[in-house]
Amino acid sequence: MAETGRRRGPAGYLLMVPAVVWLGLFFVIPFYSLVAASLYDPGGSDEKGWDMSWAFGNYPDAWDRYWEPLLRSIVYGGIATLICLVLGYLLAYVIAFKVGRWKTLLLVLVIAPFFTSFLVRTLSWQLILADDGWLVDALQWMGIVRGEGLLYTDFSVIMGLAYNFLPFMVLPLFASIDKIDPRLIEASSDLYSNPVVGFFKVTWPLSLPGVVSGTLLTFIPAAGDYINAQLLGNTGTTVIGSVIELQATDANQPQVAAALAMTLMVLIVGMVLVYVRRAGTEELF
Repeated sequence: MAETGRRRGPAGYLLMVPAVVWLGLFFVIPFYSLVAASLYDPGGSDEKGWDMSWAFGNYPDAWDRYWEPLLRSIVYGGIATLICLVLGYLLAYVIAFKVGRWKTLLLVLVIAPFFTSFLVRTLSWQLILADDGWLVDALQWMGIVRGEGLLYTDFSVIMGLAYNFLPFMVLPLFASIDKIDPRLIEASSDLYSNPVVGFFKVTWPLSLPGVVSGTLLTFIPAAGDYINAQLLGNTGTTVIGSVIELQATDANQPQVAAALAMTLMVLIVGMVLVYVRRAGTEELF
């Protein structure tokens, strides 16, 4: 009762001022500008000016013309997130329970790629997947790859996404798995004869907050990324980020770029809400 009856002083509201100003300057105003640009008159130009004419037809027009790269971005982001989840969960589990005093060192190694630029990390995959590189030579020798190489394909784009965003998956997973009491895992081994059943009955549910956080932190930027598609893909792997960049610059069609950006944002927000609802972890938000 004492807690609920406590009156808030002005200090609490003053502490909120920086956050409110920050959100206003860097979210509300840009968001309003984006919505307004998506409703520009399609007949506008730099010479005539751009008037917001409430042209809602920009949305179906943009969808009809560019639904394929939009869906391709979602699919690439989803596959890369799934790869990161499998690899990241194994890595986080090993770091949390199996390496003892080497835990800190391995965590530093996980984030070590961030010490260089995103562009350099992506370009490095051009060397790894090059047609005359050691990886393609080895796969061709084993008969796994025949004919065309791996670079400038769907595979190379997805691998680039998975590599670049893997740390976003590992760190929240480690934070959740590291909190699990090892005695619970030992108890699950006693209760369930199959270790796989024990894992899904005890370890997986306890690590679910990390799974949800990691998948969101990985999927959202991966679905909007276009650097990997530009450097590692071809004209058949164009994603929506490349289309938005082209429409906003060379094509000088800001209403199309804004409509596509809004459509992508609505799709991602809708998928996130459904995902969180299905996962049953609304308390994370």
